[in-house]
Amino acid sequence: MFEEAAKLIRTSRRTIAFTGAGISVESGIPPFRGENGLWNRYDPATFDINYFMSNPQQSWTVMRDIFYDLFGNVKPNAAHYALAELEARGMLQGIITQNVDNLHTDAGSAVVHEFHGSLKKLVCIKCNKKIPVEKVSLDILPPRCTKCQGILKPDAVFFGEGIPENPYTSAFREAERSNLFILIGSTGEVAPANMIPRMAKGNGAKIIEINIAESSYTGSVTDIFLQGKATEMMELLVEAIDSE
Repeated sequence: MFEEAAKLIRTSRRTIAFTGAGISVESGIPPFRGENGLWNRYDPATFDINYFMSNPQQSWTVMRDIFYDLFGNVKPNAAHYALAELEARGMLQGIITQNVDNLHTDAGSAVVHEFHGSLKKLVCIKCNKKIPVEKVSLDILPPRCTKCQGILKPDAVFFGEGIPENPYTSAFREAERSNLFILIGSTGEVAPANMIPRMAKGNGAKIIEINIAESSYTGSVTDIFLQGKATEMMELLVEAIDSE
């Protein structure tokens, strides 16, 4: 299967990686859903935009604990670096990620469509100014905009918010024109992101899936299923590419 997947990558005209929480688990970031998911420890309502607007301090207290203290020092893993390497070789034309951890960019990937936004920037809910999180003190919550003193929120999509126009348009455009998708660590449960690989398949793309267990994609759109950890599967896949 690795040889077959490697052949698809080598001969592909346009290849896109589509990543979910599973690719970042080995960097120390637990998934949101599932047995060890964050939603088993934290109330998802904390990340609802209406709750945030009404209770910004309470929401920020939880977000600081999870995203900026617990995950503040996470680093890309071998799977992130492998995708950056494939891009550098001209074998990968971009990444669509559901993740908000910025690890693809940290690993050196240049074309990353952050479908759900990023935690690395904060946005003012009043004037829409965006500020890198490292330039904002989180000692006093909620943090305030230096321009208008409005409340800042992570520039990530909360429950009840729409997908930003640019990554939405870019992602679905890739589903229309790419002929190979590499799915990594996505269960296919989150809409509308889960429609992107399905659209790609409907437009004739081949689908390589890497997951530790079967997903909603496996029996419906996947052509080659590589079951295992993202780091191990990507290492074996790159070895298969190099063996030719």
